[in-house]
Amino acid sequence: MRRSIPLVVAVLCSATLALHAAADEPALPDEVLAGMEAADVILLGEVHDNPHHHKMQAAAVAALSPRAVVWEMLTEEAATRVNRKLISEPKKMAKMLRWPELGWPPLALYLPIFEASPDAPLYGALVPREAARAAMKAGPASALGADAARFGLTIPLPPEEQAAREADQQSAHCNALPPEILPQIVQMQRLRDAVLTRAILRAVEEQGTPVVVITGNGHARKDRGIPTFLARMAPNLRVFALGLSETGATISGEFDAVLNAPAPERENPCAAFG
Repeated sequence: MRRSIPLVVAVLCSATLALHAAADEPALPDEVLAGMEAADVILLGEVHDNPHHHKMQAAAVAALSPRAVVWEMLTEEAATRVNRKLISEPKKMAKMLRWPELGWPPLALYLPIFEASPDAPLYGALVPREAARAAMKAGPASALGADAARFGLTIPLPPEEQAAREADQQSAHCNALPPEILPQIVQMQRLRDAVLTRAILRAVEEQGTPVVVITGNGHARKDRGIPTFLARMAPNLRVFALGLSETGATISGEFDAVLNAPAPERENPCAAFG
């Protein structure tokens, strides 16, 4: 039977988010840290361009001293290149990883997380672009091959859940997506969940626990994301999912804890859709 962790909900408003004045490091609530320390797999969600979220993730990684860290932002091959020396040379690191080409926010935002546990083995779970393009055409199962059935990608979602996920994706993309591509977008999200789960299971097998996962809130949520895959494939693992939200906004989904932080200044994301 799956071992569960008591549900903890800790929402901190921007006015009460504790920061160490000297180091500008967030102080994680004791009850949230205790929940993470009791887990085998700790999913640290984020809004990708929020620097406060990455500082909280770094604080969690430093406190947990994980046996391994799984990264949504790195391919499996790229993760093998990262080591303590490379982390100490950010410009070289960005160039070697071809970070600017990957579409993520600047590497500088993520650097505190790498620095928090520079010797922990890293596991990449980013679907390479060529594989992602092929999966968009042939279906996500094509990217996992024999693993597709094991991860449940050959089984369609129930119609109600499929419709709900399509609606969420449409909303997340400013209601600008052609309706006919929504099923593919949902399938790609499932593929990324599966690839992240595969990397987690490999990290647990090779390094032991705890394993920390750096990923977006959508992959960390317990009702749809990685935890649903782990519940089916490794029910004995204790999983803790932390969602990170922004002041004045809420995040969708279920989490063991949600921490709030100020939103950075950013342009209207919907402007890109015209």
